[in-house]
Parts: sequence; C-alpha cells; structure tokens
Amino acid sequence: MQFFPQEIIRRKRDGETLTVDEIQVMVDGLTDNTLSEGQAAAFAMAVFFQGMSMDECVALTLAMRDSGEVVNWSGVDLPGPVLDKHSTGGVGDKVSLILGPVVAACGGVVPMISGRGLGHTGGTLDKLDSIPGYNTQPDLQLFKNIASKEGCAIIGQTADLAPADGRLYAIRDVTATVESIPLITASILSKKLAAGLDGLVMDIKTGNGAFAAAPEMARELAESITSVANGAGLHCTALITDMDQVLGTSAGNALEIRETIDHLTGCTQDPRLHDVTMTLCAELLVTGKLAADFDVGRTMAEEALTSGRAAERFARMCAGLGGPTDIIEAPEKHLPAAAVQKPVAPTQPGVVTSMDTRRLGLAVMELGGGRRRADDAIDHAVGLSDMVGIGTSVDAHNPICRIHAANQDVAARVAALVSDSVTTGDATDGVRPIVRDRVSP
Repeated sequence: MQFFPQEIIRRKRDGETLTVDEIQVMVDGLTDNTLSEGQAAAFAMAVFFQGMSMDECVALTLAMRDSGEVVNWSGVDLPGPVLDKHSTGGVGDKVSLILGPVVAACGGVVPMISGRGLGHTGGTLDKLDSIPGYNTQPDLQLFKNIASKEGCAIIGQTADLAPADGRLYAIRDVTATVESIPLITASILSKKLAAGLDGLVMDIKTGNGAFAAAPEMARELAESITSVANGAGLHCTALITDMDQVLGTSAGNALEIRETIDHLTGCTQDPRLHDVTMTLCAELLVTGKLAADFDVGRTMAEEALTSGRAAERFARMCAGLGGPTDIIEAPEKHLPAAAVQKPVAPTQPGVVTSMDTRRLGLAVMELGGGRRRADDAIDHAVGLSDMVGIGTSVDAHNPICRIHAANQDVAARVAALVSDSVTTGDATDGVRPIVRDRVSP
C-alpha cells in the first residue's frame, strides 16, 4: 500500500492513531531526506498537540533506533552487563562522569552516548572536551574497544547511531516542539537502544533548574520513558531528582571535570552530588543483576569509590580515548584556567533560602561557557566554583561562589547576575531530599 506523508500528517493532526507502517514511512523519510523540512516540522507539531499512544511511541522509538547501526556486543568479550544512565539535564550535573567509572569498577560495562549543552543546561561532552586530546567522536570500533576493555566509554552520538533522531531533533529545536513527551521519549530511547543496552536508569530532573520544572511533568516523562523502554525490551527504571539548586559546587566545563576528579579521588565530595550519584549507581547495579538489592548496590558503589578503583577507570577511559595519562594525578596541568577569578558576595548577608538555578546556568552561558546556538564555540575554562548550597550562611567574607571569567568586565557583569539569583534570609525551612521519587513500570 502506498503511504503519502501528507496523509499520515493529516491523520495525526486529526488525532487518529498511526500504524507501525505509517510511522516507519515517516522515519524512513527523515533518514533518507525524502521527507521535506516542512513535512517533518508538521509531523512534529501534530504529535506535539495530539500526543501518541504507547504503541505508537514504541513503534517510533524502534523505527528511529533501526534508522542507523545498532551496536552488537555479541562476540565481544565483556566483563558484565551493558548498562547506562541518562539525565534530562541540569546545572552542575556531572553525575555521568562519576557514575560510569563507578559502575565499571563494579563489573558493569557503560557505553554512554551523551550530548552537548544547549541553553542553560551543561553537556557532558562539552565537559570532556575540556580534557586535551579526549576524543568524544571516535569511530564505532574504538568506542566498543574502550567500553569492553576499560568498562566505560563516554562519547557523543555518531552519524551511524539513530540518524533519524538527529534530524528530527534539529527540526524540533527550531519549531518549538522540543517539549513533546512522546518525542522526548523516542529521542532518548532510540539512542540508548542503538547502544545495545541490557539495562537503563533515568535521572529525571525537576525544579527551577530543570527542563521538567514541574513535578507533574517530571513524573509524566518518567512514566513514559520507563513504559516505552520496557515495551521495547529494555529494562528501565527512573529516579526523579531535585534541581532547585546547582548540583555539586561547580558549573562550567573544566571546573566540573576538576570537581569530578576531586570526587573520584575523595579529595572533596559534595553530599548532594554524592547521594544522587550513589543512589543511581545502586539502582543500575540492581537492574544489571550485579547487586542483589539496593543496599548491596549502594555498598558496592561506595567501595568502588573509596578504594580508588573508580578513579582508575576514569583515568584509563580518558587515556584510551586520547586524553592525558595523568589527568587524575595532575588535572591542573591539563585543564584550562580562566584569566580572572572573582568572589561573589550576596546582595544581603544571611542564610541561602533559595536560588534561581536556571539563571545561574544562564550566568555560565554569559561567561562564554554555554551556547546560544548549536554551532557556537565555548570557553571551557569559565564558570562558577565553590558554589554554596541552600542553608549555607553567606556574607562579604563568605561568598556565594567564585566566578571564573575571561576578563574583568564580564566577571563584574556576571557577578551581579549571580548575586541577584540567590535569595537569603534568617533561616531556611530545610533542604528537600535530592531523590524525590522512583518510577518503575
């Protein structure tokens, strides 16, 4: 039977349920460019307004997965199950950089396909790009070799993996259809399924620094992703976690790599960052049947960190992908440093009661550490360090954070933005738990 894209778009526009064959036609058109930009945009908008059933979303996810190469781990000598974690993004979120090596040290294999930052949220790939020589776009064979040999490899999406998603996402980004739950679900899972995973844990951020700011949207997204993943044959659970403040003590690419190394080596460990990372690690170890239950998984993750085995895995991954061999021992020798450092005093002294986390992410962008457009160059050295958390007392002698900037003018401008983003008072009602909820289909 002949399918016409405009008829498929019309049916979805009118709220009808698409068949597997109709969805395949649209994905084939995205892949081979026979679907025009206008048709792709109209399809995205129709889905945005009409949504998709669970069966439609599973069909879209699988079709986008199969639009390119699917990693086949058979014949590769792997030490354990193939596992991954994905976050919906936030400010200061360097969890992946710690989690991958920890899970690898516990016997898992983590072939993580990550993204770049756009808007106020940072990207794992941009952070890794601050390490000289680190190759975030290796060929598929090197990716598989490093993942199997070292237990983890964190790279970007290649042209071979889920190319239909790459084209559709670019169109969604410029047509105000990014916030569609079915399209988000299919975008994330098509890439994860293409990596040949045995298990996945989702970190769905919620709060004023998150994409899903409202808890209701976070839960809807978590339920959609876990249901579709399991419907597509991938065991998946999700944690809903807090993003009402910067995660950890830094935001900015090289600064977050330095905090990651300090965390892996036990030099300094922010409690909230540590808690959410260890919780996600434990969840993933249970998913991969490497731990009998959550408590055992948490103990295994903690031991991998304190023993230094996770730090060793990070170092080996970096070296295997072209980075320096002594990044753990001498990060200051390799990571770029900003020309100007400036402490930021609060507008009013007191206890930090809240922060506008999204504005703090925009402050990093203003420094040059993020992108306004996908093709913008970024300054890996700039950002915020020594960031305080909610409940901390601040004054002229105890600053909110330290700005790392290219020059004094931008440092002064961003200092005003940062101080205006943090609210102080006499006391706080208390900090909510970092892990708010767990979702399992």
